Amino acid sequence: MPHALADLVRQRTLNISLLIYPQVEILDFAGPYEVFSVASRVALRDGVLPHAAFRVQTVAAEPGQVCARYNLHVAADASLQAAAPCDVLIVPGGVVDQPLGHPPTLAWVASTAARTPLVTSVCTGAFILAKAGVLTDHTVTTHWDDIAQLQQDFPALKVVADVPYVDLGALVTSAGISAGIDMSLHVVARILDGAVAKRTARQMQYEWTDRA
Repeated sequence: MPHALADLVRQRTLNISLLIYPQVEILDFAGPYEVFSVASRVALRDGVLPHAAFRVQTVAAEPGQVCARYNLHVAADASLQAAAPCDVLIVPGGVVDQPLGHPPTLAWVASTAARTPLVTSVCTGAFILAKAGVLTDHTVTTHWDDIAQLQQDFPALKVVADVPYVDLGALVTSAGISAGIDMSLHVVARILDGAVAKRTARQMQYEWTDRA
């Protein structure tokens, strides 16, 4: 991850855009949302920063509610057109048919990634990043059940198994569902520090060891 974010968070709150779409996996987006929100509270509580570290906005193709998996309805904070610029982009997985078949979503992902210091995916969100041209010949990971399909669909990628996440600096991909929590804590450790990430995990009562 670029050191610029670690410097920038000392100056202002970092904006995180979290893409949501029909049939997005609940923990794929809720896990990272929880991590960055709790980390911001912990850092402020402990005097690490004089301001909130992170502000998370959910972004969807259109204004209004999105029906996630298992019929959970989530209200997006902003549409693609109204989304504020961000410092971190998170693309979660789930049933990705809608975003893969929706050119405006893919265009937004591509344009946002091009001007965002850190781009991440959870689970099958890697398919969206690859379809948008953000992942090309990179080493990546995804849910164990989708590794073969991702490799088949995007043969230039090197898709690896049995890791919670792959950190390439400006690009971080994670394995399935709950691995997004591990990845997000890792990102917190890189932007703030490992002690804040550990206190965040403890606050969440989540057993975590950074595998960096």
